[in-house]
Amino acid sequence: MARITIIETGQVPQKYREQHGSFPDMFERMVRAEDPTATVEIVSIPNGDALPDPGKLEAVLITGAAAGVYDGLDWIAPLEDFVRSAYANKTPMVGVCFGHQLIAQALGGTVRKSEKGWGIGRHVYQVLPENGVVEGEAVAIAASHQDQVIEPPDDALTILSSDFTPHAGLLYANGTTLSVQPHPEFDVEFAQVCCELRDGKLPDDVVATARESLAEPLDSAKLGGAITRFLARKSIASS
Repeated sequence: MARITIIETGQVPQKYREQHGSFPDMFERMVRAEDPTATVEIVSIPNGDALPDPGKLEAVLITGAAAGVYDGLDWIAPLEDFVRSAYANKTPMVGVCFGHQLIAQALGGTVRKSEKGWGIGRHVYQVLPENGVVEGEAVAIAASHQDQVIEPPDDALTILSSDFTPHAGLLYANGTTLSVQPHPEFDVEFAQVCCELRDGKLPDDVVATARESLAEPLDSAKLGGAITRFLARKSIASS
């Protein structure tokens, strides 16, 4: 039975939280769809919770946030220290979106706003063959970001990529750290909310194209299942 500690780094706007839940709620649904026996604990940075000792945790999942990892907020440096400690301890750890970028920055990579602008809607990512975590040739997942990992850390292997996001999924050399830029925890309805939040802030055609893309199927369950198995230290072969 997996015991996963979710580090909440950002919050769903209050307007949408009652219907869609918090980011930890979304991840809990994702995890339990793959493993109904999993238990989830939440550490909420926005609510002032202290970071635990990663050496005492079974598995860690770091969520998305509206913040940039380079913003210099007072909680980012301690979270980077937490990541480095978890990495050295080989605590199973996954980061998504902000979490993906934070892990990369903490371990020596470079993150910044992309000159390509916002990535929203359904994005398709090529899968590195025989990576041991994600099966198949490609996955289609909802995205919502303008920051990207520009240069991965030396210890990171890119296992998901697209023209828009060349380093969309990273598997680290310690064998227990994985991160992804897109959002397998988002259902189609919340992915549409992310498009709604960009209304009036991005060109109308960009938002319209993103909305239309979400009519096509998402592989959220596939990537979410792979992440859950990774956190429980179950290989593709044993799943």
